Amino acid sequence: MRRLTNWLKTAGLLGLLTALILVVGQWLGGSTGLVIAAVVSVVFNAAIYFFSDTIALRSMRARPLTRAQAPRLYAMVAHLADQAGQPMPRLYLSPSRQPNAFATGRNPRHAAVCVTAGILEVLDMRELRAVLGHELAHVYNRDILTSTVAAALAGIVTMLADLAWFLPRTGSAGDDDGGGLLGWLFTLVFAPLAAVLIRLAISRDREYAADADGAALTGDPQALASALRKIHAGTRRMPLPADGQRASAAHLMIANPLRTDGLSALFGTHPPMEQRIARLERMARRGVESRPAHR
Repeated sequence: MRRLTNWLKTAGLLGLLTALILVVGQWLGGSTGLVIAAVVSVVFNAAIYFFSDTIALRSMRARPLTRAQAPRLYAMVAHLADQAGQPMPRLYLSPSRQPNAFATGRNPRHAAVCVTAGILEVLDMRELRAVLGHELAHVYNRDILTSTVAAALAGIVTMLADLAWFLPRTGSAGDDDGGGLLGWLFTLVFAPLAAVLIRLAISRDREYAADADGAALTGDPQALASALRKIHAGTRRMPLPADGQRASAAHLMIANPLRTDGLSALFGTHPPMEQRIARLERMARRGVESRPAHR
């Protein structure tokens, strides 16, 4: 059911992205703009679907990790994937000193799991296995593509808001008022806020689900709780700069890598770490057995 919901969300977001591009194209260039926007929407949708993983990995300067370079890590992921009855994802290493990890890809056959150099230094093998289980749960739940599309939609809306300052506005009749003051204000003020809210709505529940499913896959919720404590401390001690590239991948990571202070904390893409840890500890007290999920 969760996977079906994520597919429906993905389709809805792609449809919303297409509609947004078409509306803006019509608003800026009339019928000619609408035709151009239709072509642009096809290109954007295809790029988002086929190259979202490459974009996310490049934003973290990640490089492929082979079995010879990290035999224990490779064996750990291979075992978890086999236990879940799923293909082995590609492995990547980011040089970031911040402890973190993320998964990306459009489906289990085209998935990648990336860990940072920092997380390999901070976690023990049991905790690292728990984190990998969490990331694989994201892949198997098909919510990585959903989150990537949401991020792309947010980026497109923000880009259009920026361009609205410079592009001339002409309606279908060639009048200078174009979409009017309301449309102008929406593009400049409310559209970026809407994009943030889209990412917020999708991201929070998916982290709880990946925590629970990952803990069930590894049979070790306490190890994931312990890992989250260390990761949270590391991200707070060494937050990543909120530049455009890294910010675009922030919502994919197991813990928010950016500094969140004041009002920005209200729009975080991750649920409070304390709540995630508390849920996992309740699972540990109840007892969770490892299961070959997602076959």
